[in-house]
Amino acid sequence: MRVFTLGLAKTSVPLTVSSLVRPPTSLKVPGLVHVECLTAMQLGSPIVSLERMQLGHLVMFAEWSSEDAIEEFLCRSKLGQKIAQGWHLRMKFLRRWGSVRAFADLPESIGETDPLAAVAAFTLARMKLPEVPRFIRWGRPVEILVRDHPETTFSMAAIRYPRTVATFSIWNSQQAMINMVQGHSSVEQPKRHIDAMNERDRRDFHHEFTTLRFSPIAEYGSWNGRTSLLPVGAIRE
Repeated sequence: MRVFTLGLAKTSVPLTVSSLVRPPTSLKVPGLVHVECLTAMQLGSPIVSLERMQLGHLVMFAEWSSEDAIEEFLCRSKLGQKIAQGWHLRMKFLRRWGSVRAFADLPESIGETDPLAAVAAFTLARMKLPEVPRFIRWGRPVEILVRDHPETTFSMAAIRYPRTVATFSIWNSQQAMINMVQGHSSVEQPKRHIDAMNERDRRDFHHEFTTLRFSPIAEYGSWNGRTSLLPVGAIRE
């Protein structure tokens, strides 16, 4: 079974930069299918700020052929050892909406899933650079919506200049996430996400865009003093 990971690591600037420029590949890392290395970003932060490009905080999203391959990477590579010292979540794929070339082979869905189960969501976009100002205008309110939503236990954004952006969030339930997407959450201005999607449909911000949904398998380590970013009872045997 293929396994996905989202890893967070506090790194040196040289290691972060080298990971962005020359990320791990399947030729050098056995069992690695694909990886996206980015720098962490605080959701909703000012556009011009240190929170928008944290070169000391690396985000690594990856697809693996097995958990054995993950263990090998964590033990034997410099970057893997940094991830092992930070935090990472292992996940099982549930659903894909949209498409980027790197993950285009994933099915749209594995079938019916429990709407009350906890989920993790990862979005990945390759920007059209002339559309960045529009994307910021419509995207920042959505960042704040997700960041402050009472049904998330963790949320963040990430970036790799000049045109790759991503978000990652963990939700108490699939239904809560779906409610947010559809504008039905019991929060102030609940339609921020659906309004941004309507604007995207009117004129696309991206060359490629996908949202991937996952079921948590296990989490390891800690991040910023937190040893558990998942909801209580999220891991189901």
